[in-house]
Parts: sequence; structure tokens; C-alpha cells
Amino acid sequence: MPSRQTQAETQDPAQDGGLWETLPAGIRAQVDGYVLQDRLLPAVKLVWDAGRARGIGLHDAETVVHERYVFHGDKIARTPESPLDLESLAALAGGLPGRVVAVEAVWDGDTVHDWFVNLLAITDGPAEERHLATVYSRRGRDPAEAAAEAGRALADHLGVPFHFAGPDTPDEEAPRWRP
Repeated sequence: MPSRQTQAETQDPAQDGGLWETLPAGIRAQVDGYVLQDRLLPAVKLVWDAGRARGIGLHDAETVVHERYVFHGDKIARTPESPLDLESLAALAGGLPGRVVAVEAVWDGDTVHDWFVNLLAITDGPAEERHLATVYSRRGRDPAEAAAEAGRALADHLGVPFHFAGPDTPDEEAPRWRP
């Protein structure tokens, strides 16, 4: 009698070149568990670790996991969106060690979320960058526009400069803020 696979265990092999099907059923179930919890990195690591002997590289693992995100869609318990209201951002910035000397927005991206913007507080004593929010392109929102608006408001509130190099074009290599 042939084994029965659930719909969640299968996907269109044209999307990932059939790599999903090369993974053992237990690994596929665990990957889907991570995906449904919106735990991208553990899912990618698991596919890469379990698939390495089958010729699955890191990029392939990212593609396989991306396709599982597409497959599960609205069933995924998405990580809550970062608050962008001034009161929340000011509370986060106020709890940082050191003095905030600038607020910066920087582009980042991955295979699941595409391009997104991280909002950072730059501090002195210790001189560090601290994550305040991640702005994804959800609900038709332009992440650059939303991050710039929130970042400018926070910077004005704190009386520090705001920096966002290249808000019109995603670029992980854009020049960073310098004092």
C-alpha cells in the first residue's frame, strides 16, 4: 500500500526543483513546524543540515523554506509587526544603555521577506547600533516611507539627526551614518 502524504508534505516540484521531496518526512514535518511559527532561520538551518548530504546548499535551503512560506501563506503565525508610533519608539530608545546620538534607517532583505528596513538607534558610551524596529512591506505599505516617517519623528523628539541613505532604492551597501 503506498504511503499517504498530507498536502503540507508536498509541493509543486517545479518551484524548488524537487528538493523538498528529497528530505525525510520527519525533517519536512519539523521544517513546516518552524515555518508555521515564522521561525525562518531554524527552518533554513534544518533544511541545510539535513539536505547537505543530498546536495542541498544554503541557497537551495532558503528556496525550499521560501516555498514552504508561500505554501502555508495565511496559516503562518507571523511575527508581530514592530510598533512605529513615537511613544513606543521613544520608550525603546529610552531604555538603551548610552545616549542616542542618531536614528538611522537601513535596508536589509532575505528570500522570505524581500526588502525591508531596520530602524536603528546609534548610541555612544557604548558606541553601538541598537535595533528599534523592522518595517516589512505588508498591507501595501512602503517600508522605506513608513520607516522614514517614524525615524524622523523619533529623531526630532530626541533632538538628534536622522539618516537614511537611499530611501528610494533598496541597497544593503548604502553609506551609513557617521558623526
